[in-house]
Amino acid sequence: MKISANGLSLIKQHEGLRLTAYQCSAGVWTIGYGHTKGVKEGDTCTQDQADAWLLEDVEHAEGAVNSQGLTLTQNQFDALVSFVFNVGVSAFKKSTLLKKIKANPNDPDIANEFAKWKYANGNVITGLANRRAKESNLYFA
Repeated sequence: MKISANGLSLIKQHEGLRLTAYQCSAGVWTIGYGHTKGVKEGDTCTQDQADAWLLEDVEHAEGAVNSQGLTLTQNQFDALVSFVFNVGVSAFKKSTLLKKIKANPNDPDIANEFAKWKYANGNVITGLANRRAKESNLYFA
């Protein structure tokens, strides 16, 4: 599957666009729409580069979701790609969220699993809590 325009919009909304490298709430150097690979202090990019990185990073997240052999709706897929884009492939693959989806993709308790992923460095981050709520709402839409 591929992410829809709706899913891409969700990622852009929550990542925001920054053309100068910054440290995210977890202390990771980030640029563009949440791009982290090879980013260091002082880096800059253009809008075109940010867009290109976004598509590359989304493709990586799509691959992680697609590799699980799940049967998903477009909304479920988009929500999971946004989640993976944000938390990373390793965290997704080890998550109870994925275990519950594999057991029953319509289990209402999946919403609680999304909600658990709201911390950075041990602190609740309002932006992450809001993102998880939107991902969960999209997943069940």
